[in-house]
Amino acid sequence: MIPPVFVLVRPQMGENIGGAARAMLNFGLERMRVVDPRDGWPNPKAVAMASGAGRVLDHAGLFGDLDSALADCDFVLATTARGRELTKPIYTPEAAMALVRAMTQAGKKVAILFGPERAGLENDDIIRANAIVTVPVNPDFFSLNLAQCVLLLAYEWRRQTVEVPPVVMEMAGADFANAGEIQALAAHYEERLDQAGFFFPDLKAPKMKQSLRNMWSRLGLTRAEVQTFHGMLRQIAYKLKNQGD
Repeated sequence: MIPPVFVLVRPQMGENIGGAARAMLNFGLERMRVVDPRDGWPNPKAVAMASGAGRVLDHAGLFGDLDSALADCDFVLATTARGRELTKPIYTPEAAMALVRAMTQAGKKVAILFGPERAGLENDDIIRANAIVTVPVNPDFFSLNLAQCVLLLAYEWRRQTVEVPPVVMEMAGADFANAGEIQALAAHYEERLDQAGFFFPDLKAPKMKQSLRNMWSRLGLTRAEVQTFHGMLRQIAYKLKNQGD
């Protein structure tokens, strides 16, 4: 599989090129092409902004025109937020990256075009694309920074190509308490609360104890947390006993 190449068409600010390189490398993409950059190439401001993603810039291809940048590409997507009176399929980033993933897995070379900061891609650029990608932004303010647009597409590529669980419990080296430890904690609290007269009236005591035990098992406590709760209860009991003396 050949990952898609991100083609920056007539980018104006080196900082945005560097920001785009960072965004790409954040999500595992390294193939960049730069077409007719306004301030020349290489660009020291792009290198400074890349901050650790310099290898994306080091291997970026420099092209004088868009046709030469796309000569070896089998499929081209153009990013734009505005209607251009051109008849082309328009994809969301999610649908676009699903298509790109399928095409690259089939051995196709795919390019994604990003326009200059001032006004984005022109019609003459877009006609070279097979389809359009439009981010569902606020219609009253649809202007996206170049690096932001690259980030959105790179993120969607990564999201669809890497299996990441939606929720992860970071245990920081700790273990969950087992059922026996949870029950011992529940029994400890029941004993102390019973001594304090918490379970009143007697008719409601079984239901109250059931609710508390349900709470303890639902919390998902670690062993260290269970010991902390035991310690808290022992300290309270110790203080109360000494006050009574």
